[in-house]
Amino acid sequence: MDGVLSQEEISALLSGGTAIQEERLTDIEKDAIGEIGNMSMGTAATTLSVLVNNKVNISTPVVSFATWTDICDAYERPCVFIRIAYTVGLDGSNILVLRENDVKIITDLMMGGDGTNIDDMEVSELHLSAISEAMNMMMGSAATSLSGMFHRTIDISPPMADLIDLKENIDEADIDEFLSGVFVKISFRMEIGDL
Repeated sequence: MDGVLSQEEISALLSGGTAIQEERLTDIEKDAIGEIGNMSMGTAATTLSVLVNNKVNISTPVVSFATWTDICDAYERPCVFIRIAYTVGLDGSNILVLRENDVKIITDLMMGGDGTNIDDMEVSELHLSAISEAMNMMMGSAATSLSGMFHRTIDISPPMADLIDLKENIDEADIDEFLSGVFVKISFRMEIGDL
């Protein structure tokens, strides 16, 4: 065994289908998913650090299974969903979920602010565009990291960002089909400087 996962193993680990159930993932598989997430998001955090001119730290990933209901119950409302699909090398998508306040802080820092004068701000198209660009650069660097890890070209789609009020009746399949079932959720805590 060379330690490199096959496409079938990668797809099975990252699949959002109900075929994978939590009890069917071993601790080793959960650790592998967490390590893949840790390495790729570590690279992404470094990219964000450059964009916001601040130190960015991420916590150890927590790997779990979730459903749309779990997401609706866990996140502040409204929040920003950013969807980035793999176009080459892997089959699947990433959905990044950010609190509205965090989007304001990140975009204010990207525009030269200090990240503190955001209370009266509404998330606008400008914010969604800026956070999309940040996530595009972060996930692009993460895809490059994955390419090196899996020894194959991995490309991503341009991001699609939406401000979503999870209190409303939303068809999760409109965001991404995999959200209709059980999917793998990898959670990180991200800290930007002392914000």
